[in-house]
Amino acid sequence: MSRQPRTQNVITDAGEARITWVRATAPRLVLAVSHGAGGGIEARDLKALAATLPGHGVTVALVEQPWRVAGKKVAPAPKTLDTGWRGLWPALVAPGLPVVSGGRSAGARVACRTATELGAAAVLALSFPLHPPGKPEKSRADELLGAGVPTLVVQGGNDPFGRPDEFPPGPYELAEVPHGDHGFAVPKRSGATEEQTMAVLTDAVAGWIASLG
Repeated sequence: MSRQPRTQNVITDAGEARITWVRATAPRLVLAVSHGAGGGIEARDLKALAATLPGHGVTVALVEQPWRVAGKKVAPAPKTLDTGWRGLWPALVAPGLPVVSGGRSAGARVACRTATELGAAAVLALSFPLHPPGKPEKSRADELLGAGVPTLVVQGGNDPFGRPDEFPPGPYELAEVPHGDHGFAVPKRSGATEEQTMAVLTDAVAGWIASLG
């Protein structure tokens, strides 16, 4: 059982950001997740996590980076995204609970790059963009491998930014969403519904969070 979402605006050195809190009744940790470079917190995976995890004792903080709050269409440079995330962090840890740092796509990269510095309990990387589509030689694996905390990657089986079998060995766990693309959409021919697909994702995340202790 969770309470109604509450929004909180936070001033950062990159501009004004926004957190939408979806609180668990007796939370044991906070999962802070941000969007990618081409969308917002209305992404299907972020909505599914916010709907499901409070029932597992996890407060979900949906984070909108300053560029989204300002109504811009294009994400700024990674350094600016990191600045925004750092500026939000005091508000995320304010409840006094461990914080799992997470995000989808560009947001996953931010979480990996800043996890150790900020003292994140773990990292959840949704649709980690291992490389630009069609350019596997431009790998971003070093960001993932350098997270320095327990990490779960949830990846669509057909993600053009990196299929699960393209990921290198490393100190992280990987859960596959069969047939999913970069936004975890699945083709009708797969026979899987969006509800079933999101259940695969939320079950994987809930199980991993439970294993964190």
